[in-house]
Amino acid sequence: MPIPGNLLTTAMAVMPHTDVDHALDVALSTDIPFWPQLPRYSYYEDMYVQASEHFPGILLDMEKRTLRFSMDKFMLELEEAMAHFENPEYFDISETYSVVYHRFLELDLSDRPAIRGQLEGPISFGFNVVDQDDRPILFDDTVRPFLFEFMAKRINVQLERLKKRNANAFMFVDEPGLQYLFSAMSGYNDIAAHADMESFFSMIDRPRGVHLCGNPDWDFLLSLDLDILSLDVYTNGEIFSSYAGAIKRFLDRGGVLVWGMVPTNFEPFEEENIDSLEERLEEIWTVLEAKDIDRDFLLQRSLLSPATCCLVNPDKEKTVDKAFVMIGELSKRLREKYAFPSLP
Repeated sequence: MPIPGNLLTTAMAVMPHTDVDHALDVALSTDIPFWPQLPRYSYYEDMYVQASEHFPGILLDMEKRTLRFSMDKFMLELEEAMAHFENPEYFDISETYSVVYHRFLELDLSDRPAIRGQLEGPISFGFNVVDQDDRPILFDDTVRPFLFEFMAKRINVQLERLKKRNANAFMFVDEPGLQYLFSAMSGYNDIAAHADMESFFSMIDRPRGVHLCGNPDWDFLLSLDLDILSLDVYTNGEIFSSYAGAIKRFLDRGGVLVWGMVPTNFEPFEEENIDSLEERLEEIWTVLEAKDIDRDFLLQRSLLSPATCCLVNPDKEKTVDKAFVMIGELSKRLREKYAFPSLP
């Protein structure tokens, strides 16, 4: 199985750090490391900005830290973009758009059980980026199909590069916008959205999955052809566990779950400890076990991570650093409890 389970650790990518070395050290403290996205270090390192590189029609203002879209500019630049569609370098993330990504690719990561990359997904990107009329580009029937294909190519190129560093590399499609999909969209129903997402994932090489911190329609999300799903169970555990049928089907077809359990926000982190978080996680697993999901099988197909990204703490990166330490300690405790083998 390319994506390991057994309660090993990974984490979300967006981090509040302004020191690249420090951020990489923290990311490398997980069992399955990743390249951090550091918007406080540079606006180019913002997840939406990174996904926008070479996308036709983009208006990027580094001074004002804004990212917008112009349909007129899109039509002017579309032919140029299409001319590069078979050029992998065109779809990779350049050093301008991420110093961190290229530093990560210089590391020897061959001894890790896996490594991970990420890119902002088309739903969230399309919601977040608006045109000259302040309308999300996801609503545009001309732009939307191109957007899905463009992002699929970007994900595949990054995954190919990561696999050269570690054969078990996999990708997260970051989709915080999925929780707003049906409440915010007019004329784009769940059937059309599901078909678009299935088509999107059919264009993406495996292993691939979704990471989000919100509370979407879990039936919708778990029914997609994903290899891995990463979520904030610290906040959404009770709701998520009520979808036991969909979770079981996801696991039975080979899916892996990443349980985001340690809060990274200052106040909830200060209210918790490793015992309380272990208890909360075990309670969710007990609920699922009572609904016919074998616990041993579930944990073999489970990873652990901090609960969310966080850029707003008063102590900047300190609480996030502590959350990474705690998820490692929680993993060690649970792996010993359930007799999973130690990593070499």
